Amino acid sequence: MLDSLTIGRRIRQLRTSRHMTLDDMGVAIGRAASQVSVVENGKRELKLGELQRFARALDVPIDQLLNSEPPSGRAGLEIALERIQRGPLYASLGLPQLAVRKALSDEAIEAILGLYRELERVHSERAATPEEARRANTELRKAMRRRNNYFAELEDVARGLLAAVGHTGGPLSQRVAADLGTHLGFTLHYVPDLPGSTRSVTDLNNGRIYVPLGASADSDPRSVVLQALASHVLGHEEPTNYADFLDQRVQTNYLAAALLVPEQSAVEFLTRAKAARELSVEDLRDAFGVSYETAAHRFTNLSTQHLGIPVHFLKVHESGTVSKAYENDSVTLPTDALGAVEGQVVCRFWSARRVFDVADRFSPYHQYTDKPAGTYWCTSRIQSSPRGQFSVSVGTQFTQAKFFRGRDTENRFTSTCPEPSCCRTPPSTLAAKWDKHSWPSARLNSSLHAAMPTGAFPGVDSTEVFEFLERHAPA
Repeated sequence: MLDSLTIGRRIRQLRTSRHMTLDDMGVAIGRAASQVSVVENGKRELKLGELQRFARALDVPIDQLLNSEPPSGRAGLEIALERIQRGPLYASLGLPQLAVRKALSDEAIEAILGLYRELERVHSERAATPEEARRANTELRKAMRRRNNYFAELEDVARGLLAAVGHTGGPLSQRVAADLGTHLGFTLHYVPDLPGSTRSVTDLNNGRIYVPLGASADSDPRSVVLQALASHVLGHEEPTNYADFLDQRVQTNYLAAALLVPEQSAVEFLTRAKAARELSVEDLRDAFGVSYETAAHRFTNLSTQHLGIPVHFLKVHESGTVSKAYENDSVTLPTDALGAVEGQVVCRFWSARRVFDVADRFSPYHQYTDKPAGTYWCTSRIQSSPRGQFSVSVGTQFTQAKFFRGRDTENRFTSTCPEPSCCRTPPSTLAAKWDKHSWPSARLNSSLHAAMPTGAFPGVDSTEVFEFLERHAPA
């Protein structure tokens, strides 16, 4: 891309150094002086033939005009000032255009540029709101749906890494996870003082990965290590915005899961189960020694690509709000006006909510639900975490239920959500009795009105991380 501002300033610098006036340059290239001025102010892009005429008039090679570096420090300041005035943020301020004249000192331009950079920073932080997060989540979910939540390129990376450490199939042990670290040039260090805002910290200078000494109840120590290695393998740099952060997180989680549950072994396992009509997330979990949530995620990666079964996935808090969601089976997930699912409330009659009312937490819960888009079969299970209890559910269309264990369940409910009369509008008898005669005190999420955490890695305390690395770096 030709930078008309830089080219224009370079032409002006070369013209004035040769003591040529605008009229002189106009005569030399066969154009009016006013047209030369427009070019020098970067307000018109030049075609190759015009560039060649300017190069001949100035007696320089055309490459010199195309040099992307400003011709001088002053020119660089002027170009930066012109550029910000042409941007949408400056236009939104309603300020007049500031002419760049010789009387405007370098210090004044630097001050203006500094103020503008600070305004950009504040504007960026204001943009990092729950609304931006919801928009980014919505776009990411659409992208995952388009590819059926299957990332062939990441499967290839996982296959290559496993082959490099001699893993031929089956569950991935902690020893092999450590071997992967060694293969990639890292040593693992288990520490008791990992910063509370992090799951792991990677010291790229010294080839160290720090992980917590005692794993929490809802985390797999292998997964923490593999996610840290995945970021390195995929060459991730500091995310530029929240959407970039989410995309990187999806990639690292996917690659870690592909290492824990290798594609070839998992597909062979699932294909046999489908043929026997015994598909089960529990069996996949037990066969590869992973958490139920990891097995459910991995099932969504492989089911449509290799088994031809579209599915949906939900992780729902005991309060009924959605924590994670995915679908490519046309189920109608609850959404807000922006199309975001996360944070929305699931229908009371879906299995993701009904499972909380079941006393038996050892056995999986199965259910058919008649929904506006059709009848769906779903399997759900409860898992506990420091943040409360969550249901993890995998569902599919009625026609695909025949391949799953639990298809013979007698649990069946009807949901007409998002129709308010389904479960959001109180029965008329109760409404008549209690409406206008009650005043509940809502328990609001503390982050409901807060902006998303700022920084390259949202929520991570950089000072705390750097102090931690300083403490643990080898002498």
